[in-house]
Amino acid sequence: MDAEIQKLIPIFEAMMDGVYIVNPDYIVEYMNRAMIRDFGDGTGRKCYQVINCSEEICSWCKATTVGTDQTLHRELYIPTVDKTYSLTEMPFTGAGGIVYQLAIYRDITQRKQREESLRKSVADYQSLFEHVGCGVFISSKGGKFIDVNHALLDMLGYDNKDEFLTIDITKDLYRRPEDRQRFMEMIDREGAVIDYEVEFKRRDGTPISVLLTGHVRYDKDGNIIGYEGINVDQSQRKQMEKELQEAHDLLNRVVQSSPNPIMAADMKGNLIIWNQAAEETLGYPAGEVIGKMHITQIYPDGMAYDVMRMLRSSQYGGKGRLRSYPMNYIRRDGQMIEGTQSAAIIYDARGNELASVGIFVDLEERLSMERQLRQTQAQLLQSEKLAAMGRLTSQIAHELNNPLYGIMNTLELVKTEIPPENRRRKILDMALSETERLAELLRKMLTFSKPDQEEWQPVDFNEILDEILLLHEKQLQECSIKIATDFDPELARVFASKNQMRQVILNLISNARDAMPEGGTLSVTTRNRDSSIHVAVSDTGIGVKEENISKIFDAFFTTKGAVKGVGLGLSVCYGFIKDHGGDILVESKLDSGTTFTIVLPMHVYSEDADGPENQVAE
Repeated sequence: MDAEIQKLIPIFEAMMDGVYIVNPDYIVEYMNRAMIRDFGDGTGRKCYQVINCSEEICSWCKATTVGTDQTLHRELYIPTVDKTYSLTEMPFTGAGGIVYQLAIYRDITQRKQREESLRKSVADYQSLFEHVGCGVFISSKGGKFIDVNHALLDMLGYDNKDEFLTIDITKDLYRRPEDRQRFMEMIDREGAVIDYEVEFKRRDGTPISVLLTGHVRYDKDGNIIGYEGINVDQSQRKQMEKELQEAHDLLNRVVQSSPNPIMAADMKGNLIIWNQAAEETLGYPAGEVIGKMHITQIYPDGMAYDVMRMLRSSQYGGKGRLRSYPMNYIRRDGQMIEGTQSAAIIYDARGNELASVGIFVDLEERLSMERQLRQTQAQLLQSEKLAAMGRLTSQIAHELNNPLYGIMNTLELVKTEIPPENRRRKILDMALSETERLAELLRKMLTFSKPDQEEWQPVDFNEILDEILLLHEKQLQECSIKIATDFDPELARVFASKNQMRQVILNLISNARDAMPEGGTLSVTTRNRDSSIHVAVSDTGIGVKEENISKIFDAFFTTKGAVKGVGLGLSVCYGFIKDHGGDILVESKLDSGTTFTIVLPMHVYSEDADGPENQVAE
């Protein structure tokens, strides 16, 4: 080993940094203990074999470019030991004039890791500052922003950050400047403010509601120099609160506007809802009921508990529901009111019972409607019977007319062959007279079976349907039948007998109701089709068997049994529609429902020299 190197060994061994010396042939002449600890003892080997475990010169080596008086400093990551070093390289001339390279390796791995961690922390903080969804700010005590993120700029409608940093916070940001003063008083006193609700102004002057959370910033002497915090946009929450309030108000108006009494009680039986109809029907003002009366006070003895028992059962409309159950209520004056009640239990999100609500229907109106409907049905049944009798009479008269006229013609022929003075002539005259009387009787029977029709007129079918559905609405509701209508507002008129058309619709609705004993939907639609109108009446009932569809318009055919009908309704309806130049079509599927479609020619108007006249579209 070179004598000059021998002199420096004690110094190198005392150093904490790694030191090694390489000769011009890249042979390691010396390594101190710190260097050996990291790379192993490589004395006598090529430096790139020791440092980089390679058979080629390191790509970062500067040995051939360093001058005799030049020292290099750089940072170097060595993959073989997974460490970063601060590397110092300098030339060193030995005793024999040989120029060696002295390299000092200082391990800076931990420092670099701390720097990288700090850099990442700063980057993460900056990313959080810029990308957090709420507005972040740093401001001075004097009322200027020092820094803000883009979320705050977007929230307040600013495109330019530099412009925003110049605004006066008190005047240009706060809608009410006194709110800024109040905020500063609170935050200076407490050191922080959490969820302070305040209104700011956007750049265009429109207000925006925010929740302001802030903390005080101090200098090194503990003096307040500014504030930092976040602003959360409350516009969506405010809008949701507004919509929720509007929905609540609408629900309250619906409850109060209901023509039927609506009441609700908590699970202890205390009344909490009492609408105007309940006031009018039962005589108790809401102020005397809500929070002051118990539900048992408006029921007969024990009935309130029976209602709750039925609500918790599945036999009266499903668990938690009670549908159209006969019920009596006690008015304030002690009078008993007969009606029906529908009720339900209200549950929370976990299925716990919160309250019960009930709707009471006074039977007086319903009974009146039922009497009117029964009268209409009786009239319809009588009409069906009369129509059947008329058809039967007409058929008999037609059948008898032909042979009767044959007899009359024969008698007239025989009469010509017998002299007037002959006694047999008198007998023939008597037979002919009686035959003519029988013919007159048959003519009168035909006249009775086809009475003069009422005057036909332009008819609006939408109007007829509205009237009849309104009449049937209560009864259909009691049968759990919903009504769905889809009327063409431009529906053409038809030239018809209004009463006969009413009878047709009444019959179809009656049949639809009977076809839905468990409830369902009655749908009525009207449409213009070419030169005709189509009126469809559909139900979701039991339907008609395929083999019966071709028979349903036959007289005396029925699937209802002797108790409900005689099988004349559809036959009469079919006759009426055919007399008006129309048709009735039927489509049905068993257990799915039936649709009857009435097709009638449109009524058109024309004018000539004599004035307007009614026509039917061909």
